Amino acid sequence: MADISKSVPFDRSQFEELMKKRFFFSPSFQIYGGISGLFDYGPPGSALQTNIVDLWRKHFVIEESMLEVDCSMLTPHDVLKTSGHVDKFCDWMCKDPTTGEIFRADHLVEEVLEARLKGDKEARAKEAGATNAPVQEESDDKKKRKKKVKEIKVTRLDDEIVREYEFILAQIDNYDGQQLGEIMKIHDIRNPANNGELESPRQFNLMFQTQIGPSGGLQGYLRPETAQGQFLNFNRLLEFNNGKVPFASAMVGKAFRNEISPRSGLLRVREFLMGEVEHFVDPQNKQHDRFDEVAHIPLRLLPRGVQLEGKSDVLEITIGDAVEKGIVDNTTLGYFMARISLFLEKIGIDMSRLRFRQHMSNEMAHYACDCWDAEIQCSYGWIECVGCADRSAYDLTVHSKATKTPLVVQEALPEPIVVEEYVVEVNKKKFGPRFKRDAKAVEEEMLNWSQEIKEVKSAHLASQGKITVAANGVEHEVDAELVTIEKQQRKEHTRTFTPNVIEPSFGLGRLLYCLMEHSFWARPEDTQRGVLSFPAVVAPIKALIVPLSRNAEFNPVVRQLSAKLRSLGVSNKVDDSNANIGRRYARNDELGTPFGLTVDFETLENGSITLRERDTTKQVRGSQEDIINALVALTEGKMLWTNAVEKFGEFNATQE
Repeated sequence: MADISKSVPFDRSQFEELMKKRFFFSPSFQIYGGISGLFDYGPPGSALQTNIVDLWRKHFVIEESMLEVDCSMLTPHDVLKTSGHVDKFCDWMCKDPTTGEIFRADHLVEEVLEARLKGDKEARAKEAGATNAPVQEESDDKKKRKKKVKEIKVTRLDDEIVREYEFILAQIDNYDGQQLGEIMKIHDIRNPANNGELESPRQFNLMFQTQIGPSGGLQGYLRPETAQGQFLNFNRLLEFNNGKVPFASAMVGKAFRNEISPRSGLLRVREFLMGEVEHFVDPQNKQHDRFDEVAHIPLRLLPRGVQLEGKSDVLEITIGDAVEKGIVDNTTLGYFMARISLFLEKIGIDMSRLRFRQHMSNEMAHYACDCWDAEIQCSYGWIECVGCADRSAYDLTVHSKATKTPLVVQEALPEPIVVEEYVVEVNKKKFGPRFKRDAKAVEEEMLNWSQEIKEVKSAHLASQGKITVAANGVEHEVDAELVTIEKQQRKEHTRTFTPNVIEPSFGLGRLLYCLMEHSFWARPEDTQRGVLSFPAVVAPIKALIVPLSRNAEFNPVVRQLSAKLRSLGVSNKVDDSNANIGRRYARNDELGTPFGLTVDFETLENGSITLRERDTTKQVRGSQEDIINALVALTEGKMLWTNAVEKFGEFNATQE
């Protein structure tokens, strides 16, 4: 779209009023009082989300030849127990024992320390005589919380305390429950509403439990992510890809997380849409063959080391240089970070408000060995919208071990290699009678030993004539007549390995919200009316058709024009209300409709129509065929508005 100057400051209340008025989204079950963290999308919100998903599929699935799947939302307990989610998919919560109110510990610490720093700034401003000094705008969530507090203190803090608060906030995501509890104790962080003491933080698992089947014997969960279904189908996907890696699977679908304290509109909810890619790669070769195509792309990085110093200074660097300097580990991880950046730019995110922040050790997901979050700045602060993680071989390894199903790649070697390894062989005739019902468990335990353990046990067996094996909770003594553990040589004609996984994971609801905020502005001459400058490729409605009046002669032309646009895949809306044409355009600027077609009396005479662009409000005029062709090119991103003005010339007729 056109380059516009958003000279009117962003007004959250005006923005939210527009979202409500135009039904982009609203709380679910509202006439029953609603449930926090659940939202419904109205017609423009649904269309916007659909268009973002469609562009996501084109940008990733089609462009990268990914294998798209659609897996079940219901997940058995055993799957998520194996993946680590049952034990580790948790946030830290703390409770006020008097009122029963529950807080998410890291959010509470962040909120209280930020409020104290704000009070310090105001106090310093008063000391300096600058009572009207500007202060940072706060989110509505924080304002609502502060309404519960009887008096907000404006207190001057010691410089050392200020630095300590800033250091804590810079790495707030790096603290575990014990550390958060210590911070709360040292800095006297209490319930903001009643100053009550809080219990020590404890873990809360974020998954929704359910029962599968009428007996209730099979416990399950609503999936917290879409990844596990892709991992469990790895062998089928590998076969579909002719047994070759690298390859990627992809999926768009709903996920569910039982948030402790849902807040910030669409940013922290309990049901949301995800888009996830699982790129399977040889662990010995994480180079991406298309990295050269993106190596020149600049990114704004916030590495782990900078955060640990209590700073938030971004490093502006090309992804090629970042990989070369070792800031980003490998070209596959770097490739997807660059492709994520290109996608966010394409849907309309303000690139000056995008950064990639590296996870610190304590906040890293249990399955990841490195992760970079694409964070987008909005009125709520920096929001994680996309994670790009190197999950190593964690998922395939644990599921393979739990199910005894090999989830591996077998690759033919150009030349056979000789492998030396320790091999366990049992004397079947004597082994079974000796250990009876435990025989299988004892044998499997020995067979599953690593080469290092087998080497130690081999030496012990040779020197002592016996070894001990733990199986079924019992120590079993196995002597040399029952087992041999010896080094043997064999030729291998294939290489077997478990691939690593690079995973870009998109919170599509968060992207949608940040896009709406970034797109919202108001014209200086009409500050009460908002404009949503969505790029045409994701706009809910591409074109508005406006007959100049309700004259019946216009009806056939309008119907024909609308049908023609629909046949070309251009979503459109007709506004033939009694409002003047300027008001009709303004109403649809609020919906983000990028283009408008005006049918007037000259159209009836010579067939020409005008085409209006939303952001500049400039118009061009031409034949219906030429204007429609230009409109299609504009909505598909194949033409810029400046090119259309150059082609047709600006049309300066006064709007009625």
